[in-house]
Amino acid sequence: MRPVLICVLLAVCLVFTMAATVGHPIPSGLTVIMDFQGVRSEPSITEMQRETGNILKTTGIKLDWRLRDDAARSSYPDLVVMTFQGSCKFDVTGRAYNEAGPLASTKTTDHQIQSFGQVDCDHVIASARSAMWGKDFANADMLVGRALGRVVTHELVHMLTHSAEHGRDGVFEAALSGKQLIAPSLPLSAMDVDRLGSGYESEQCMGCTR
Repeated sequence: MRPVLICVLLAVCLVFTMAATVGHPIPSGLTVIMDFQGVRSEPSITEMQRETGNILKTTGIKLDWRLRDDAARSSYPDLVVMTFQGSCKFDVTGRAYNEAGPLASTKTTDHQIQSFGQVDCDHVIASARSAMWGKDFANADMLVGRALGRVVTHELVHMLTHSAEHGRDGVFEAALSGKQLIAPSLPLSAMDVDRLGSGYESEQCMGCTR
């Protein structure tokens, strides 16, 4: 199966933006607000959080996960909002899905990357399913969570660096295949770790799209 683009989506207007700007420190702690538009598998979401944290741990960035309704009663200094569209639950019937379009996207306004991302759960699961075989189906919840975690990580890197530029390899490649989504490991490249670990946003390609 061909790799599927994970892109940056242009948007006209947004209500919230991350406080960071060019040259400002990348936060060492980040709250991720999860907004689920459909059903979800709790084991998959737990694995998504574990996988995302595991990939980003080499950068020193720690994540605090909150559901949208819970977060409404509190305030956080650095946050992003991830909206999960469709069903974030593996369907054993393998219902048909039109795989056109990206796995996920990050919104921008006037070519400035914002702190809002969208994940197409149906697309991610269809892509992950295409790479499964044999005993993989007995671990579908875990593999789906792994795939979601990698897609979310990809979008978080866009938000944290405020750049639409992609990495040359690893989880921040421009396109990820189903095989990459469920492989035992898909880390950040050394270059991307350095970018995030330096503690400052990239001043190159600010808000560019490709």
